[in-house]
Amino acid sequence: MRLQPKRVKYRKSQRGRMKGKASKGTQLNFGEFGLIAEEPSWITARQIEASRIAVVRSIKHEGKLWIRVFPDKVVTKKPLETRMGKGKGEPEFWVAVVRPGRVLFELGGVRADIAKVAFRLVSHKLSFKTKIISSLDEDLL
Repeated sequence: MRLQPKRVKYRKSQRGRMKGKASKGTQLNFGEFGLIAEEPSWITARQIEASRIAVVRSIKHEGKLWIRVFPDKVVTKKPLETRMGKGKGEPEFWVAVVRPGRVLFELGGVRADIAKVAFRLVSHKLSFKTKIISSLDEDLL
């Protein structure tokens, strides 16, 4: 499964900034447990897919997983040992811009201890700090 848009208006995008906190996607909408970002970062399509596989294996196909981020920004790179100039590099991989407070994944239909183990595995796949949240009154930490 390759996470990337089917079409984009422009082939190459600028890097942009990750200033401030997330304004959208900060509440749990589907499951009882969620993983939120605590730092601004890019999450690549490969990291999302690795996280998805880790959760599905961890929960043994019980419950349901919702992925709340989609990589819609392209990152370009110039080839190694290339001189400066000659334009922008070719598209290399896709990322989703994640600001602090953004819900990345949600889990439903599983017990709290299983969700905690699954999200701990996911946090090891990501390159930024995350926090587990719950819509229930149970303490996860």
